[in-house]
Order: sequence, then structure tokens, then C-alpha cells
Amino acid sequence: MSSSDNNKRETITLAMTGASGAQYAWRLLECLIAADRDVFFMISKAAQVVSKTETDMVLPEKPQLMERFLTDHFRAREGQIRVFGSEQWVSPVASGSGASSKMVICPTSMGTVSAIATGASNNLIERAADVAIKERRQLILVPRESPFSEIHLENMLKLSRMGVIILPASPGFYHQPRSINDLVDFMVARILNQLGIEQTLMPRWGE
Repeated sequence: MSSSDNNKRETITLAMTGASGAQYAWRLLECLIAADRDVFFMISKAAQVVSKTETDMVLPEKPQLMERFLTDHFRAREGQIRVFGSEQWVSPVASGSGASSKMVICPTSMGTVSAIATGASNNLIERAADVAIKERRQLILVPRESPFSEIHLENMLKLSRMGVIILPASPGFYHQPRSINDLVDFMVARILNQLGIEQTLMPRWGE
């Protein structure tokens, strides 16, 4: 592949925060790699705990080691996944001039929703989301909470009015799922559709 082809390859920013649903994020990352997208990846400390609880993914602590681990695990090409730490403020995602045009936070904790809605930017994930909003770029939040409080709903409504896509982790059943993986793929397919990435996980309604 030529250098000009590399320059045209789309980059997606993917972040994980501490809500339940780590399976969605890992499947999404797998699909993004298969679709030949470059990925800027971030994960909060809470999300690492949740992932260890819900899956068999035990991640190294240091970003460089995590990057190597994820590259090997998902059989990504060299440099396809770049991992940034929570206080790595010189990373591309911290600035409008370097951030990707599309960002997904999956899953999204209600604490993260609140921080983004108020512009807190206390860590790199929150700052990256803030950049996406201020630059009018695509930001998809995948909250997983039940029930929602009035605070949660108000924060999500505020973000929705800013153009943020609120895509709750609420899989449907009209495709007659037969496994947990089918439910995970339902949600990942919805995210990929929003990103404009071709997918074969789930047919669109009516197809």
C-alpha cells in the first residue's frame, strides 16, 4: 500500500469508560480493525476493572504495553492501534488539529456523560469528547445504565441537542438472537452503521 493510501485511511477514536458492556467495545474494536480503520484507543481505570470482570481481557497497565497487547490480540497491522493514557495531553485527540473526525465512547458511564455535558475535561477521554463537540465532529455515546435518573436524562438531552448521538446499549430481539454474541453484534452493527462503515453483522431493517 502506498504512502498516499495510508494518508487517506480513516481514523476512529474509541474510548471505554466504567459502565457494564465491555464486550461491545472489544467487538467494535475487532470490527474496526477488520474494516482497515486506524484506531486511537483510550480506556479508563474503571473500564479496565469492568473488562476484567466481564471478559477474559486482562490489559497491561502502561499504554505502550497495552498497544502491543491489543495489536497482537486483534492481529492488527503495525501502528493500526495507538493507545493513549488518561493524562497524555500531547496526544492527537487532545487537539482539534489532530483528533479524528469520529469518536465513540463505548460503553459510556453516567459519570463520563456528566463530565462531557459540563465540559469538565478532567482526563484525556473527556477532553477528546470536548474536542469532538467544539469541532462539530461525530461523537457517539453508548450509555449502559438502568434505570436512568433525571440527572442522567437531562445530561443526555443536553448532549443530544449539541449533536451528540446517544446510542444506548439496548439490543433488539426481532432478529431472534440465539447467543450473547448475537446481542453484542446487534449493538456493534448499529454503531458501525452510524459511523458509515459497511458491516455484515446485521442486515438493515427491510433488507
